[in-house]
This record gives sequence, C-alpha cells and structure tokens, in this order.
Amino acid sequence: MAGFEGVTWAPRQMRYILGEKDYTLLDPDAKVFAVSRSIHYGLFLSFEGIRFFCRHNESGQIEVVFFNWFKNLQRFQKGIAFNLSSEKQNFVPTVEELVDMFIHKYFSEPDLRPFFEEMSELGAQGYLRPFTIDEEQSIGVTFPGKPGVRAVVCRYDRYLGEPFSGVVVPHLVRAVDINQTGCLKLGVNYLISVKAVDEARKIDPEAGAALFLDDKPHLELEERLISEWDSSCCLFALKNGTVIKIPESNLILPSVTIQGIVAILKEMDVPVIERHLTYGELITKVKTNELVAIGSVGTAGILNRCEKLLLVDEEGRTMATHFPEKGHPLYEKLGEARTYFWNVYQEKVKVPDGMTLNKYIL
Repeated sequence: MAGFEGVTWAPRQMRYILGEKDYTLLDPDAKVFAVSRSIHYGLFLSFEGIRFFCRHNESGQIEVVFFNWFKNLQRFQKGIAFNLSSEKQNFVPTVEELVDMFIHKYFSEPDLRPFFEEMSELGAQGYLRPFTIDEEQSIGVTFPGKPGVRAVVCRYDRYLGEPFSGVVVPHLVRAVDINQTGCLKLGVNYLISVKAVDEARKIDPEAGAALFLDDKPHLELEERLISEWDSSCCLFALKNGTVIKIPESNLILPSVTIQGIVAILKEMDVPVIERHLTYGELITKVKTNELVAIGSVGTAGILNRCEKLLLVDEEGRTMATHFPEKGHPLYEKLGEARTYFWNVYQEKVKVPDGMTLNKYIL
C-alpha cells in the first residue's frame, strides 16, 4: 500500500516492563536483543497504530486529541493477552495503565516537549506506535519471560493513498479462523500481507494492494468470502446508494477507523449494510457495473478508493476488472467522509453518534 510524506520521529521512545511496572525513556534507536523470543519466533509481537492531533488550546497549553482511542487501547490489550501464558494474564495492563503510560509519562516527557510544540504549530497528523517485545535474552520456545511495551511517536504531512491498484489473491490466506489471530494486530499476520502484495505485482506490476478471500480454499472459488485488504479493511459502495461493510470475525481486524467511517456515513444518510460478500457476488457486481468504488480503510490513510482491481482465478487469469465510477455521488461521499474523519480530531465538525473524542493536556 502507499506511503507517508513528511515523516518526523520524536527524539525518544519509551519502554514499560509489564511484570515489574518499570517505565524507562530510551533513545529513538534503542536496541532490541538479538536473542529475544520476539526476534526468533515472533512471540509477543503485537502492535497498534493510533492517530492523533496536537494543538495549542485557548489557554495556550498543548493538547492532544484522539478519536475513539479507547477502542485502540482495548484492541492492544487483546493482542497482549493473546501473547501471554495463562499464568501471566494479570500482566495485561488496564486501559487506565495504558493511558498513564502513553500520556502522563511518555507524551509528558520534557524531551518530547519541543516535538509537540512544533507539531502544534504545523497542524500535522500524529501517529502513536505502541508495540510489544520480549526483553529477555533467551532462545527458548516458550511464552515471553520479560514482556514489555515500547512506543514511538511521529508526525507526518499526509498519507499517499490514492490512486492505488489492487489484485485479488485467492491462493494465499492471511489468517486461519480457528487460531483467532486474524482479528489481532500481530506481526505474524503482516508477513503474509507483504507476501500477498508481492504476489499481486506478479499479475499487475503497478499493484499496491492485495485483496484476500477467506480461509476456505477447499470451496469453489466463487463461494469464498471477501475478507480484508492486505493491511486494511474493505468497504464496497454500490450504485444503489448503499455501502457494504464486511462483518467482524476471527479473520477481520476490528478496525477502529472503519467504525468511525461507518458512523460518519450514517450521519451523511448513506445506508451501511453489514453482511458477507462472496467473491462470486463481487465478480457479478463488477461485470454488471453495480459497484461504484471499493474503499481501503485504515489508521494512516483513513479511507482510500481503489483505482483498479483485478479479479482473478486460481491461475491468476483476470475474470473481471473494476474501475471506480468517479461521477457517482457515492464516490464523492466516500471522499467527504475521509475529510470529515480528520476534521473530527480538529473539532471542526460534530462527533458522530456513538463515537468519542478524548483530549489530554500535556
């Protein structure tokens, strides 16, 4: 998928050892031990991507603003819990502990003050990246011995998300339902995501994204269900004015961004239907010109509309090609929803019903 423009990293990162509740400020390039279970086996590698806005409030204080950020923190908790043994489930930090860790400790560090001051002046977009790592030096294949949370933060000018092309990759499976990993932000999932984009480029060298089907390759191809893009969730805008959202499951990451976009679309009187979509139905809708656009929804880019999608068979042969109908009102509404989403952070528009805005003074 696309990249970032104008990225600047904060001068320090943080570390928090879960069992010891020990917080430390580290250099931005602080090492992770080569002999770590996280490095060797991918154990205890979960992460989050959390967008935020930074500004000076009316009193001149630095204020950071998050949209639905407790949902991000809860999703992070689930990733941490999955990676810990049953005996260490009490290590999973509470939401309150995570807020204290990220806001009252890390963001409030004097060393980060100039970074946030400058960010407030620029009106740039912010991105908090917490992740987990086993800080113990060991090559034993066991649960982490010294589980810790680290975090880094950056700002960026914009995400280069449109235009992008994609290819369906029916011969790869991102995750397996029974393992309950597809719904978590785990490092293990993203190797397959990167591999899928590489496979997509064998079919279309310009492809920047891969669209996955479910984990049932034994079914007839057209019976399989659409799941996710390689690193983002899907929305399908139809010519009848409705939008289809794929239901959450063990294969679908519970995207915080897509929940906000759906709420915004409903505020814009766009009907959003949550249901499964088979690959066969998608092929039919493309061939009969019922599909206006396919959206890729994620933290960094919010919502980007696919410029071209190749729908292929098991051998990689193209069965249909989707191009968006840019003159359709729903295509424009998707773009408006993306702008609205970022405007929520800046309190330029109303917060959609059921959503929350969280603000903290640094």
